Amino acid sequence: MKRVDGCDLSLRSFSIKQCANPESNWTLFIKQGHDLNEVEEKHQDQKDHDVTGEKSVSCSIKKTDVKRPFSCSECGNTYKHKRRLMNPMRIHSEEKPFTCSQCGKRFTQKGQLKDHLVTHTSEKPFSCSQCGHTFTCKANLENHMLIHAGIKPFTCSQCGKSFTQKRQLKDHLVTHTSEKPFSCSQCGKSYTHKASLKDHMLIHAGIKPFTCSQCGKSFTKKRLLKYHSLTHTSEKTFSCSQCGRSFTQKGHLMDHLLTHSSEKPFSCSQCGRSFTQKGHLMDHLLTHSSEKPFSCSQCGRSFTQKGHLMDHLLTHSSEKPFSCSQCGRSFTQKGHLMDHLLTHSSEKPFSCSQCGKSFTKKRQLKDHLVTHTSENPFSCSQCGKSFTRKASLKDHMLIHAGIKPFSCSQCGKTFTRKANLKNHMLIHAGIKPFSCSQKSFTRKGYLETHMLIHTEVKPFS
Repeated sequence: MKRVDGCDLSLRSFSIKQCANPESNWTLFIKQGHDLNEVEEKHQDQKDHDVTGEKSVSCSIKKTDVKRPFSCSECGNTYKHKRRLMNPMRIHSEEKPFTCSQCGKRFTQKGQLKDHLVTHTSEKPFSCSQCGHTFTCKANLENHMLIHAGIKPFTCSQCGKSFTQKRQLKDHLVTHTSEKPFSCSQCGKSYTHKASLKDHMLIHAGIKPFTCSQCGKSFTKKRLLKYHSLTHTSEKTFSCSQCGRSFTQKGHLMDHLLTHSSEKPFSCSQCGRSFTQKGHLMDHLLTHSSEKPFSCSQCGRSFTQKGHLMDHLLTHSSEKPFSCSQCGRSFTQKGHLMDHLLTHSSEKPFSCSQCGKSFTKKRQLKDHLVTHTSENPFSCSQCGKSFTRKASLKDHMLIHAGIKPFSCSQCGKTFTRKANLKNHMLIHAGIKPFSCSQKSFTRKGYLETHMLIHTEVKPFS
């Protein structure tokens, strides 16, 4: 038996004695983490008691040994009223009679549909008095207020991490197991949560209920629309104190800050490689598996993740929706555009400690550092040629396989790499961007070789 502000609370019986505000006791009761079905029953019992006129002036209510003749055959929960039994029965049978007219999503209860309908409107009438954050329903605001109160009653028994809501703890517990029981019947992708599978199924159905009001682009999730909306504004409120780079979201800044740190807490158990983020480790683990279920129908190349295949498919398309405002160059992916924008900046925060050369990105510095060592850990099993990077070895293996997926539309010449095709296209365009005072070249390498003529260096003697 627990007492909160003079109220005795228990699972099968409860009493509220001499309380000035029954609603506050009700809120605290929920915060104690009691079973939702029990809470709903007790709240209904209180309302029934009030309606009969038996409520005393001192707000003294006491009910014990409540009869619950209606029992759920699936989970064993008991209920006082038959209508209360309908909700869990629908959950067990997966019956969802209430459908959203806008996106087609279905629900077991009418109240759930009502709450969902608010997501299709920008109205958020419930505002937090402490931080100004707004919410579509009062329950979400109440859950949010627990954050400011520092109340986290739900603790993980395995790692000790605490949460404000029972649902958050339930979602977290899945991270301690590799089990993914919910599989997609169409592509075989598995998920830890049923809700994640449902969101995924929208992709196969082609349903994108969330549309951008500015450009008309549609998305399967409201969260994706929210992220996309940030691209229409130049506001970047979160700045890195070390390199000055700005971000629209605090989470992105936090991820970026790890690039300035040598700390890599997530290590691969198979090869020992470490990562700054758990997501990067999960992606890396797939490289140790020979399974690549996602194949390109145009060139036959296979991938461990569907996202990688989707990125690859853009290389076969002429569509480049992301354009640079400074030079007009277009890209298939926003990430590539962001990388390109750094080339227009004179800022190069990553410097080599051995030769002093600076770079705009940490990855470029990492690739450069290999040039100061003779180590070539990635070797070709067919010809023995070694490479400093695994990606370079993969490109090289295409030569042995005879695969040249990139073709010139003008002369038909094929190439193993898209970069080689792009360099080749400069010949047809007559563009020679690399110039000596006397001669011009299509590639930087050609210019560097040519410059040796003006010196006494004879490397091939």
